[in-house]
Amino acid sequence: MNEVQALIQWISSLVSEYLYVGVFIAAIIETVFPPIPTAAIFPFAGYFASQNGMSVIEVFGLGISGGAGATIGSTVIYLVCIKLGRVAMLRYLKYARISEQKLARIETWFERHGEKAVFFGRMVPVLREMISIPAGLFKMSPIKFVLYTFCGSCVWSIALTFVGYYFGQVTLGII
Repeated sequence: MNEVQALIQWISSLVSEYLYVGVFIAAIIETVFPPIPTAAIFPFAGYFASQNGMSVIEVFGLGISGGAGATIGSTVIYLVCIKLGRVAMLRYLKYARISEQKLARIETWFERHGEKAVFFGRMVPVLREMISIPAGLFKMSPIKFVLYTFCGSCVWSIALTFVGYYFGQVTLGII
């Protein structure tokens, strides 16, 4: 078992043992360390909730918990980008195969779409983590960043949690 698989296994046990707190912590981790797929957390939490007779309101709460965790993780990335600035970020982004030209295109796009980009970007795989970078580099208002990140993250995490919950209900023969 490689490191990523071991980490996913650990996160799965974290979610199943500590549910709300587990989802919250797992969301922070998956946001800061992108190799962990979101699909390994939220649908699993929803499925686990369905198998344990949790109500729809409780599943909604799991999604909110995940949205809050993702917001904290994204805010860490945002603050690091504010602190380091563009030149330092380029040194680190080259390891993610993001060139200065690619970053310039992202910045131009972000200048046009800013707040909408943060909100909708939190619902797009890969862009979920990346959108914090231009927001930090452009020093987007921290209040707006947190608000749009939280709202977009909640939409994403609630939707994926309900997907897992639905499939759990199907396996139980309820739906």
